[in-house]
Amino acid sequence: MVGEIFELPTVGENEWSVFYVRGETRPNLVQVVINRILILLRIVGVILFIAWRIKHNKSDVMWFWVTSVVADVWFSFSWLLYQLPKFNPIKMIPDLTALGEQCDLPNGGSTLPNIDVFVTTADPIDEPVLCTMNCVLSILATDYPVDRYSCYLSDDSGALVLYEALEEVASFAALWVPFCRKYSIEPRAPENYFQREEATDYTGMTTGEFINDFRHVQRMYEELKMRLKSLPCTIKERSEFYNNMEANKGRPKATWMANGKQWPGTWIQPTANHSKEHHEGIVQIVQDHPGPKPHHGLRASDIHPVNFSDVDTRLPMLVYVARGKNPCYDHNKKAGNLNAQLRVSALLTNAPFVINFDCDHHINNSLALRAAMCFFLDPREGDNTAFVQFPQRFENVDPTDRYGNHNRVFFDGAMYALNGLQGPSYLGTGCMFRRLALYGIDPPRWRPDDIPIDSSKYGNSLPFLKSLLEALKQQCHTTTPTLNESFLDEMTKVVSSSYDIGTDWGRGVGHVYKIATEDMVTGFRIHRHGWRSMYCTMEVDAFRGTAPINLTERLFQIIRWAGGSLEMFFSHNNPLLAGRRLHPMQRAVYLNYNIYPYASLFIMFYAFCPVMWLIPDEILIQRPFIKYVLYLIIIIALIHIIGVFEIKWAGITWLDWWRNDQFFMVASLSAYPIVVLHMAVKLLTREKGIHFRVTSKQTRTKDQDNNKYADMYEVRWVPMMIPAAAVLFFNTMAIGVAFGKTFVYSEEWSPQQQTHAALGLLFNLWILVLLQPFALAILGRWSKRPSILFVLFPVAFVIIALLYVGVHYLTVKCFPFMAI
Repeated sequence: MVGEIFELPTVGENEWSVFYVRGETRPNLVQVVINRILILLRIVGVILFIAWRIKHNKSDVMWFWVTSVVADVWFSFSWLLYQLPKFNPIKMIPDLTALGEQCDLPNGGSTLPNIDVFVTTADPIDEPVLCTMNCVLSILATDYPVDRYSCYLSDDSGALVLYEALEEVASFAALWVPFCRKYSIEPRAPENYFQREEATDYTGMTTGEFINDFRHVQRMYEELKMRLKSLPCTIKERSEFYNNMEANKGRPKATWMANGKQWPGTWIQPTANHSKEHHEGIVQIVQDHPGPKPHHGLRASDIHPVNFSDVDTRLPMLVYVARGKNPCYDHNKKAGNLNAQLRVSALLTNAPFVINFDCDHHINNSLALRAAMCFFLDPREGDNTAFVQFPQRFENVDPTDRYGNHNRVFFDGAMYALNGLQGPSYLGTGCMFRRLALYGIDPPRWRPDDIPIDSSKYGNSLPFLKSLLEALKQQCHTTTPTLNESFLDEMTKVVSSSYDIGTDWGRGVGHVYKIATEDMVTGFRIHRHGWRSMYCTMEVDAFRGTAPINLTERLFQIIRWAGGSLEMFFSHNNPLLAGRRLHPMQRAVYLNYNIYPYASLFIMFYAFCPVMWLIPDEILIQRPFIKYVLYLIIIIALIHIIGVFEIKWAGITWLDWWRNDQFFMVASLSAYPIVVLHMAVKLLTREKGIHFRVTSKQTRTKDQDNNKYADMYEVRWVPMMIPAAAVLFFNTMAIGVAFGKTFVYSEEWSPQQQTHAALGLLFNLWILVLLQPFALAILGRWSKRPSILFVLFPVAFVIIALLYVGVHYLTVKCFPFMAI
């Protein structure tokens, strides 16, 4: 085992440091000044508005008025928490040219530091094997020194199918990776590359050679897909064969590997020690660490049709990990999975930097790992940077982004702004960490000279404690350690189900346990120690993944995020309790994350207000009503004017902004109230937190009409959708009744009542417009043509109005004392 010490590269005749990051404030000075003036104007306007409401406390129903004033105060406070951290939005741009000039050596070597890449998967059923393997292939083919990064796949199901799929992928990677290097292929996930219409476009001088190579690689990939698809049957048939041979020995039916050994993980027919939640830890090196020198391939021949004589054919180290599980211990879900990878990678490679991916994501820009490294190596704040977060981008979202999956207002607005503070929060995938920061070590500016390394905090593995000391010296392993029996036992030990017990893992070390949003809380803990983080975007998206495009799955995802946020507030990770190392505005950011679901209670209150049309007598929330509505319009208009500047500097579109508003309304009438109710019950009964539900990636890709967004049109009713359906129904009914009342009482209403009616209808219509995605969702396959709502709503209004008029005249004629 060889240790290498990484040093920050510097250059220059006058010993000036080279900067690898360019900071660029997106809005110009005029935009910044105008935006800040508008924010101040809105703050003043909100204060005047609430003061006016309190001074003119005239309402038809007093409790109604009090609730609305409290709601307005809460909305204002939430908006302020959200807006203040955006006073200094900065976009940080990685300078890949400068990095290459300083770190890439003339002999083909590199001084770039080592990286351990983690891929997590929970289940080969909910998370398709092909999707996971494409993620791995994109990592193996990325543009980073091949001897300076390793890939770890952590399979939480312990299934043999994933291990053998990884072996198949390692074999195919010997063709795919050199092909990508030879022709600079983008993206380097084969499924995504071959699905592109322009995949065969190549502008090089050897176009004919490229076409031949392309066709060969594509054919080999199709064969790989067939082998991956047949693996479950292959494993089952093989296991039946071996089990029949062992039948006379009275042993349980095992799952057998290709080498004739029993698989130590989950069996096809589980026994007590081989079920999905009960098996020993497994660490298998699928592909060993490559040597430091380039290794060129063979010239084209009948056996090797692709010419790789001028291409480096080395592949990075590839490791399969399945952490041990036991029903007696809490597995701590994804956080426990990541911590197991962190420990086993420390023994094998101990890279100073690690990056984690969900299995449904892939590297879309082969320079992404280099881009992240620009921030860590920059001499200004690099040493104090704990992690670099990339935005989440998705490929399977419909062009109109009906359910706000892209969430660009958050990823490209709020996250950009945090670069001007202590940095963005950790968002779960596509985030590169400094290993020391995950170990709970303070940044250099706060770090003591003596750092105690003891088993009570990190566990009782001596090789791991030794790796931690090496990590403090920026040392990493450049060759695979000797895999003797004792070392293999240590690897199994650090991924065992009980290793975390009695240690600081999951609290002060590694990813945080016992909370649904382990990512946000882990990032908060690191910020609280004084580290900073950076947000990195690239012209070509660094990573891409898949998103839940069905409304029900999307809402379940929102429940987990919002539930974890509330749990964080009612824990020792409350940002109000953080120490002095946390920037004041960063504290406001986390506080906003923690309390935003509570706004849904007041949104639901306001959503039902316009149904007052269903009550015979006029009931107004505030008098004078006309002035109240005008004030409200001005306050809301200021939000959207401020949004114009945010859209401009963040590079998002009006559609992105609008979808954000719409989906926040949908979630506020469905997912968020459920989360608030659950938290109230938890605090009263001491129940467990939000249940972690793996978002299923196994969706139908096409329907009978060859529509790849077929899953979006499936209606999957769950109880949390009832409030949103009720708001939609009652507001539709209220508008119909309003038209009916206008017809019946047109000659009796005073001009003031007519104005009240017109202004009241604005609220009803605004709610229906915001709930348009929900209305389309409940229409199912009819929603393939969104314009159908322009027909259905008017028809509903007319029918309800006619019913009202008919009932009114029937009542007047037959029961005059009950006239409505």
